[in-house]
Amino acid sequence: MTPIPSFAATYPPLPGFDLEGHRGARGLLPENTVPAMLKALELGVTTLEMDAHVSKDGKVLLSHDPFINPAHELLPSGKEVPEEDVEKYVLYQLPYEEIKKFDVGSKYYDRFPEQKLMQTHKPLLEEVVDSSQAYLKKHNLPQVFYNIETKSTPAGDGLFHPEPEEFIDRLMAVLEVKNILPYVIIQSFDVRTLQVLHQKYPQVRTSLLVENKNSLEQNLQELGFTPTVYSPDYELITPALLQAAHNKGIKVIPWTVNSLEEMQKLRRLGVDGLISDYPNLYKQLEKD
Repeated sequence: MTPIPSFAATYPPLPGFDLEGHRGARGLLPENTVPAMLKALELGVTTLEMDAHVSKDGKVLLSHDPFINPAHELLPSGKEVPEEDVEKYVLYQLPYEEIKKFDVGSKYYDRFPEQKLMQTHKPLLEEVVDSSQAYLKKHNLPQVFYNIETKSTPAGDGLFHPEPEEFIDRLMAVLEVKNILPYVIIQSFDVRTLQVLHQKYPQVRTSLLVENKNSLEQNLQELGFTPTVYSPDYELITPALLQAAHNKGIKVIPWTVNSLEEMQKLRRLGVDGLISDYPNLYKQLEKD
C-alpha cells in the first residue's frame, strides 16, 4: 500500500469546498467499485464517498445494497439474479470470497445510461484504500478524504449487518491499519452507529445523513452531539438551514446533486460541498 503522508497524528481541515464523488462516480462507472473510485480521482474530487457493509466472515466491503441487486448486478455465471432469489444473496450471510465472484459491472443500468460497462466486483474497503492511495502517488495528486457510510438500520441488525458497535469496530479496525483516520468521515442515516463512533473514537469526523423534514435542532437532539457535517437531501437545503448549521460550526454538504444548474444554485446559497454521481460536472462548476 502507498503510505499516507506522515501527518497521521494530525487532523487537517476539510476542503474549503468539498467535491465528493458519490459511490465513486456512479453516473460513469459501476458504483462502489475500484474503477469508479479511480475515475473520481481522475476527475479531481476532494473526497471519495462510498457505502460499507460487512460479510458473514466479518470483512468490510463496499456496497450500497445489503444484497446482490438484480437491477444492475449478475450471478457469478453471468446470468440474471431472479427477483425471487434476492434473499439468497444477502451480503451479511455470505463469506466475502463468494461475494467477490458476483459481476457488478456488466449489466446495463437504465438509471445511469452513461455508465461504462465492465466486469468488476464488490471490493473490500482495504482494496479501495490501497488502490486509491497508489493512484494518488502515481499521478502526484493531493491527498483526498474518504467519506464512508455505515449502511445499517435498527430493523437490519443481525440480518443485513452486525449491531452498531461491532459494525463500527470492524470498520475502524480497517481504517486504523490503513492509517487514514485523519482523512476519514463516517456518515450514516443511522444515528446509533454515529453515537458509537463518537463515544469510542471521538477524534473521527462524523456526518449525519438526513432525508426527513425535521429541523436541524430536532435531528441534532436525536443524534446527541454536534457532527462535523450535516448532509441532507439537496432538496431540503434552505438559507435558514445553512445559517443555523454554520452558526453551530457544522458544514453542510448535500446529496445527490446531478445537474450543473442545481450545483450552481446550491453553491450560491452557501453549501460547503456537493455529493454527485457525476463528478465530471465539477470542472465546469469551477469555471463558472
